Amino acid sequence: MMEAGILMMFAVVGGGILAIACLAAWIWALIDILKNEFTGINKLIWLLLVIFLPLVGSICYYFIGMKQKLPPGSHT
Repeated sequence: MMEAGILMMFAVVGGGILAIACLAAWIWALIDILKNEFTGINKLIWLLLVIFLPLVGSICYYFIGMKQKLPPGSHT
């Protein structure tokens, strides 16, 4: 019986840590999108994707969107 309580505690703590990590990734993606320039309407598309699909959008932005940012100092 005590083992089930310990497992439940680890599940709750682990779930909390995962939730905080997802929230941090979401906030980071939003800030990074807003701070950088993109070509065309890519900035709007990434914002909408990250806002409406937070976890999937943040992951996609990390792997795809980061490569689409314009270098600092260049304008569209």
